[in-house]
Amino acid sequence: MMQSTFPVLSLAIWLPIAFGIFVLAYGHDDHPALARSVSLIGAVLSFLVTLPLVLHFDNAAHGMQFVEKMPWIDRFNVNYFLGIDGISLWFIPLTAFITVIVVIAGWEVIEKKVSQYMGAFLILSGLLIGVFCALDGLLFYVFFESTLIPMFIIIGVWGGANRVYAAVKFFLYTLVGSLLTLVAILYLYFQSGQSFDILVWHKLPLPLSVQIMIFLAFLVAFAVKVPMWPVHTWLPDAHVEAPTGGSVVLASIMLKLGAYGFLRFSLPITPDASHYLAGFIITLSLIAVIYIGLVALVQTDMKKLVAYSSIAHMGFVTLGFFVFNDMALQGGIVQMISHGFVAGAMFLCIGVLYDRMHSRQIADYGGVVNTMPKFAALFVLFSLANCGLPGTSGFVGEFMVILGAVKFNFWIGMLAAVALILGAAYSLWLVKRVILGAVANRHVAQLRDLGKREFFMLGLLGIATIAMGVYPAPFTDAMQTSVTDLLQHVAISKIPL
Repeated sequence: MMQSTFPVLSLAIWLPIAFGIFVLAYGHDDHPALARSVSLIGAVLSFLVTLPLVLHFDNAAHGMQFVEKMPWIDRFNVNYFLGIDGISLWFIPLTAFITVIVVIAGWEVIEKKVSQYMGAFLILSGLLIGVFCALDGLLFYVFFESTLIPMFIIIGVWGGANRVYAAVKFFLYTLVGSLLTLVAILYLYFQSGQSFDILVWHKLPLPLSVQIMIFLAFLVAFAVKVPMWPVHTWLPDAHVEAPTGGSVVLASIMLKLGAYGFLRFSLPITPDASHYLAGFIITLSLIAVIYIGLVALVQTDMKKLVAYSSIAHMGFVTLGFFVFNDMALQGGIVQMISHGFVAGAMFLCIGVLYDRMHSRQIADYGGVVNTMPKFAALFVLFSLANCGLPGTSGFVGEFMVILGAVKFNFWIGMLAAVALILGAAYSLWLVKRVILGAVANRHVAQLRDLGKREFFMLGLLGIATIAMGVYPAPFTDAMQTSVTDLLQHVAISKIPL
């Protein structure tokens, strides 16, 4: 481990939380401009703080980097223990970047309780970064569960007509799913000689029967977060009712917490069980990729369509993790990062239309390209990235997962490739019905194109989507060593598939 001389990870976690608390404490609806300005400053500074992680990360180094460790609760040997490797590196600047976008997106749209809205997102940003940095099991659990609170408030206060139902469903699904994880964490604590050190847990010689129980306990929480079929039903409701910023963070970052949990807990702590139950996870992943793709095809609500497409894309991620080769595992991580850009951009685009027409129904649109050409160009770009067009970030991860899946089993790779066809079908069908053709009605005829603020935030995501699609090396190079180390650790297993 490489000990950090400067607490950059702590700064990345606590700076947005500090700004969020300040905005909550001193913000007032009589002066919303001040709350917006302070929130933007906090979000931008928080993003800039994460850049040294990327600039000074050693791609060839093994183990954790930027490590910070100090006692937290001495009596129970709980430590404030932070560190990152190539697997977790890119999720920290991604989270901070998306928070900047969300603050800009809500600049004019949110008119009431502005300070509470902005403060909730800043606090949420810090908590999410904490999940990706935590190397103490109890610290991870605290961050993991704490993210529910601001998102619950965001959906419940600023959401749509059924926001309370969606917020409660989201909260209950994720909270109940995590209770078994707490039991597994406590079991590992006692098995390791009363240590919450996740890296120590990676080395525990657990029998297969125990590993299976621990794997299933983690699976409940992580599967809900991803979300995997069949525990995915909370996501469409949450997306439909959440405000645009809530949908963006939910899709771009929060869905990644479950997938990240597989990499940090399930695979390294229970390698034998991971091999033993790989067929089960692969089956659930393929169902998500194919069946949920078909469900997306029949949606009439734009938000629901993109929500179901997110479930299908995250199916690629879990598939990549459990075929146990470096191409597929790297592809799964790349897909997580790409999905952060593309899904966030899709929800922002839907938010732009909703702000103008107050409708998410596909049937209410048609011919938008005639009145909003700038918007149409960006919407088509993100839709093509959503279906995996070469040259966009959406292609890189999916292609790597399919290559790795074919290497593992040809027919599994073939079934995964079907999802590319389904992705193209629902993405292009959405473009055809909303963007192309003649102007459908007088409401579409009166639409105004993107303003400077909207063009700026969508343009940033467009640049990120194309840059990652054209040159993914910075992402794959950073994770190569950590992925190889993880696979070597998991390969210790002798359990036949």
